[in-house]
This record gives sequence, structure tokens and C-alpha cells, in this order.
Amino acid sequence: MLTPLQYILVALAALAAGAINALAGGGTLITFPTLTFLGIPAVAANVTNTVALSPGYFGGTLAQKKDLLGQGKRLWLLVPAGAVGGVIGGFLLLQTGEKLFKELVPYLILLASGLLAIQDPVRGWLTRRMAAGKGGGLE
Repeated sequence: MLTPLQYILVALAALAAGAINALAGGGTLITFPTLTFLGIPAVAANVTNTVALSPGYFGGTLAQKKDLLGQGKRLWLLVPAGAVGGVIGGFLLLQTGEKLFKELVPYLILLASGLLAIQDPVRGWLTRRMAAGKGGGLE
């Protein structure tokens, strides 16, 4: 059972994660460590974190609805790939076990941090590639 102070800490982490996700993504890097710090097992913290942040992702998608217009081909490719990846990832998470998952977490966080760090250069490279007419058929 969490104390009132711990609930306040979780609420602050959730607010920070929502703001971070609205700006650039990566709010999980705030909420997941907070939940594990408070003693919630890593697998349960990951599941809780994912479910708790999902409405924000949906809201972000609705907010960007205008930007998605004309992206039908890309969405038909990426949405199913994301759904399949999410289902496979969820299955693997539930099959992994607490001990192994706790050992993998630092590497997963490092990978996520690295991907966040390179997102702007990769976006710039993709933008230049698409402007040159080499978009790979996803335009």
C-alpha cells in the first residue's frame, strides 16, 4: 500500500511524463523508474505504466489529426506493424519473468534514451531523403 506522499510522487511523475510525451516522447523514462523506486515489481510497473500513458497517446493522435491527413499509405503500414510489435512485446514481457526483466531494464532504458537522442538527426535525414525523391514509397 502506498503512503499519501508516495501517491503525490506518482502524480507528479505522471504530470511530468505527460508533459514530456506531449513535447517529445519518452515520459516512460520518468514514470517507470518512479514506480520501481516505490517498490512496485518491474513487470507490474511496466504494465501499469503502459496502460496509464495510453490515453495520452490517443489524445496526442487526436490532436495531430490534421497532420495525419494524406498519410493513409504510411498509416496502413505503420499502425499494423506497431500493433503487432506491441502484442509481441507484451507477450514477451509476460513470459520473461521478473528477474530477467529487471536485468534487462537498464539496457532497455539505455536503448530508449539513445533512440530519443538520435530522433532529430534521423528525422532530418529522412526529410532530406524524401525531399530528394528517395522516400522509399511511403510518401
